[in-house]
Amino acid sequence: MRINQSLILLIFVCLISFATQAQKAHIQKNPSIDVAVLRDKIAGAWIGQMIGNMYGLPHENKYVNAPGLEKWPYGYSKSLDKLKKYEGAFSDDDTDVEYMYLLQMQKFGPEPTYSQLRDAWMYHIRDRVWLANRGALGLMHFGYSPPYTGDKNLNPHWFQIDPQLINEIWAFTAPGMVQYAADKSDWAARITSDDWGVEPTLFYGAMYSAAFFENDMTKLIGIGLNALPENGRFRATVNEMIALHKKHPQKWQDAWQEMAQKYYIDEPDLTKTIWNANLNGACAVLAILYGENNFQRTLDLSCAMGFDADNQAATIAGLMGIILGFNQLPANLYLPIEGWEKPFNDNYINVTRYDLPNAKISAIIDNTVEETIELVVKNGGKLSTKNGKQMLQINSDAKFQVPLEFNIGPLPQIETGDKVDFRFYTEANKAYDWSLIAGQLPPGLSFDKGKLTGTAVQSGYYNITLQLANEGNKISHDFTLLVREKNIAPTADTIFANVRNLNQKVLDSCWYTFGKSMYATQVDVINDGKTRGSGSVFYSLAAKAKIPKVDYYGYGWKEPQKISMVAFHTGCMEEFGGWFTSLNVQYMNEEGKWISVEKLTIEPALPKTDIVYYQPHFVEYVMSFNTIETKAIRIIGDAKIENHWNKYTKNVSGFTSITELKVYP
Repeated sequence: MRINQSLILLIFVCLISFATQAQKAHIQKNPSIDVAVLRDKIAGAWIGQMIGNMYGLPHENKYVNAPGLEKWPYGYSKSLDKLKKYEGAFSDDDTDVEYMYLLQMQKFGPEPTYSQLRDAWMYHIRDRVWLANRGALGLMHFGYSPPYTGDKNLNPHWFQIDPQLINEIWAFTAPGMVQYAADKSDWAARITSDDWGVEPTLFYGAMYSAAFFENDMTKLIGIGLNALPENGRFRATVNEMIALHKKHPQKWQDAWQEMAQKYYIDEPDLTKTIWNANLNGACAVLAILYGENNFQRTLDLSCAMGFDADNQAATIAGLMGIILGFNQLPANLYLPIEGWEKPFNDNYINVTRYDLPNAKISAIIDNTVEETIELVVKNGGKLSTKNGKQMLQINSDAKFQVPLEFNIGPLPQIETGDKVDFRFYTEANKAYDWSLIAGQLPPGLSFDKGKLTGTAVQSGYYNITLQLANEGNKISHDFTLLVREKNIAPTADTIFANVRNLNQKVLDSCWYTFGKSMYATQVDVINDGKTRGSGSVFYSLAAKAKIPKVDYYGYGWKEPQKISMVAFHTGCMEEFGGWFTSLNVQYMNEEGKWISVEKLTIEPALPKTDIVYYQPHFVEYVMSFNTIETKAIRIIGDAKIENHWNKYTKNVSGFTSITELKVYP
């Protein structure tokens, strides 16, 4: 069923109604909260998320073609065995990254930097990570820092659900600081995601922060809406869910059908997945609206809405945990095993992350309260004692100040004679003072306020040092700029490749996670100048048999060419392969034999491991060597064969992913 004209009219009416409500949706100025109440609500956030996560896991990705049946309560079902096994709550991606973030807050203070969080990711997260999170981790190991790790030009999963399920902690440590919480949630979400993929995280962040002082769910949704970009995709989606609820007040299944049609079935190919952030955010809003402030009903609805259901369940249960406080949560949900006397036996057992310590849930809560008080006071709040009670006054006007740091990402790809317009800054550090304090710019280029502009006239390497300053604080960073001659790959007469055509039947049999329009069918795309988007990525996927394979890509010319550099641009990586485990450059001599180049360097080096979690999407490897004169050149190496849990994907040969191969004199 498609959204029709009557629904469009209803949306318009609801927009007017909700706009009025949203204008009123705010908490009182500089409110105060009893620290005991604060702890109860933070306990509700943590324990609520644990309830939702473990309750929702058996329903993860289960309901796609139709919602779950209304046979409630669902109960913990399969999760009960793990709860018994671990004698407490067990970690999963809805809580373990937030627990890791809490440890960084304890180590560095309540406002850690991107760099500190990146270090934590690379140390603690070594497996059990998917989609945008996996893409971000690969880019971190490549050398990039956030927000480049979530940039839509580098992380092809930028639109997936990941950030909205790992960032609630930034909001429930900022009670009543709604704008602060929304901005910090946006900042943190960009570790893995971009554009409208981060918008549900802002929405939840604002609601989580406000829920310490507001228990009306309609007003909370209004507060969440106010935090969203005025013309943002998710803002429109939330309003459409409100309209669907009004259209089908007693029939959530009908609302689900219309929602799924628009945001899943009719979703554009490149962003059509069951993990889409907008789609799953829509599911959550419907669960909230039809849940009618009842914890158990909302929890079951979160599961029944389907798609990546455990994430909605965890996030919404955490939100309701703040509203209700731990003391009003249903005891049977946090005491699911006979004999337990404390929530989940007061045990949080790490089964997912490297070297994260097991913890007492009560200690996690106490540590979160400490970080919350420190953050509130740091941002203009005040801790005092009144009538024997500790009271925390909130500065509701607090603003999140982005930490002073360089964000490290791809440097400009400069060719002589081409205009350059490159920004070293991101939205995160744009406002700080930028200056060039040492080194020599390439001739023809100039630097001003974080921008590099002009036309380079001379190839070579140029070392520069940039400085960032803010209110007396200064930091500097060294950069090496590479100016290249013109790429001669487009002038080639021949393209060499051992696999020239994608075997689409083999691809269709596999568990792949990108829109099919991403994949080019022929190898000819490797010198078309396109490194992103539809038709840009070629996979050397050929056989169904699981066999080792050597891949090569290269060019031939009728006339000899002098060459000293090749740039290999990777495409997107799958869970079951796509990368070289070794790489060499060869040229054809006068006898027609392939010979390895001399003094080859690859910058940066290939990952030291061929584990999937270390492989970056959409990056460039620059391969330099002694100048050769030849009519043909190629890169060649071993294609990885990666084991995979999907039975159809297990018997697939090794393959590599490429968007461009550039060649420079």
